[in-house]
Amino acid sequence: MRILHIIPTLDPATGGPVEVVRVLLEHGSQEHTQEVATLDDPAAPFLQQFAFPVHALGPRAATYGRTHRLIPWLRANRSRFDGVVVHGLWQYCGYAIWRTMGGRVPYMVFPHGMLDPYFKRAFPAKHWKKWLYWLPVEYWVLRGAARVLFTCKAEAELAQQSFWLHRWSPFVVPFGTTPPPSDTESQRVQREAFFAACPSVRKRRFLLFLGRINRKKGCDLLVNAFVKQATSDPELDLVMAGPDPQNWRVELQRAAQAAGVAERIHWPGMLLGEAKWGAFRCCEAFVLPSHQENFGIAVAEALACAKPVLLSDKVNIAAEIAADGAGLMETDTAAGTERLLARWIKLPPNERQTMTARAQKCFHQRYDMRENAKTVVRLFETRSR
Repeated sequence: MRILHIIPTLDPATGGPVEVVRVLLEHGSQEHTQEVATLDDPAAPFLQQFAFPVHALGPRAATYGRTHRLIPWLRANRSRFDGVVVHGLWQYCGYAIWRTMGGRVPYMVFPHGMLDPYFKRAFPAKHWKKWLYWLPVEYWVLRGAARVLFTCKAEAELAQQSFWLHRWSPFVVPFGTTPPPSDTESQRVQREAFFAACPSVRKRRFLLFLGRINRKKGCDLLVNAFVKQATSDPELDLVMAGPDPQNWRVELQRAAQAAGVAERIHWPGMLLGEAKWGAFRCCEAFVLPSHQENFGIAVAEALACAKPVLLSDKVNIAAEIAADGAGLMETDTAAGTERLLARWIKLPPNERQTMTARAQKCFHQRYDMRENAKTVVRLFETRSR
């Protein structure tokens, strides 16, 4: 069986969907062939890092991603594929698949949290604009899909709240990641790669945020909560790792500077590969006070490294992790984020050790992609019988 994945960009700086594609293709069944079509410029340097076939059909025009090369390429190649997976919404990719594959090749859609009602509440004007696209295009893209794939039950339920006009065939695909090499030498290499990227935290204890530096992720809540809790544990630092395209760091650091703790907040930028895994290995716990997170790949990555996770209740998998005793959960508010840090700081050492053991157990039971990555292909196999 041959599966095509289509995504607007494979740029790692854009966040979770790119990691989803990488994990699905690198850890899916070896009995099947999977390829990716993207609207990136063929000369984009980040395309060289992927081990699977990539068809770069850009450069794309503007945010919507329209390119004159996509539909002709799909028509010329659709007979090679038994199924297509569309990653994301509100992009030319979905429209192109609907027009070229509908009724010919079955396709499925991964919304990647883009149907969460958070966006409706946070950006009401933009939501009304989306209605203009929903009615003639996106509604029909989803309705025509063999399955609309969600990463957890909570995401599937929330998706129904964004538009009153909706109809699709939902399916929950357990998701996660694959653990990094954990032998002694590999861990040493990972830790040193991280310290090379962030030397100021060597021999320091720290909490880790790893993701895009933007408002949806609750970065302002985290920095402000750390400032308020800084005196409760003077030896504890905070690492804010991730791309910052809007240079928001300058604004976020003002409160820390006023409180005299700016040197305890570290900004190493985007971490990849060994350096990323080293950050997880070296931190005390991972923190994500996001206002909306359909899954959160970094959450699963932290658990894979046996690190407790401190999450807001808007991370859709937070409740099940808290129930497993692998992390803490609070509201996505200033007070909730401050409680989150305060609870961790006050946690006795033996309870932290217990939570660490439960974190690794939670990962293996729920988020190990060595089996979960095969689910999508199995759905196409079921349809073809």
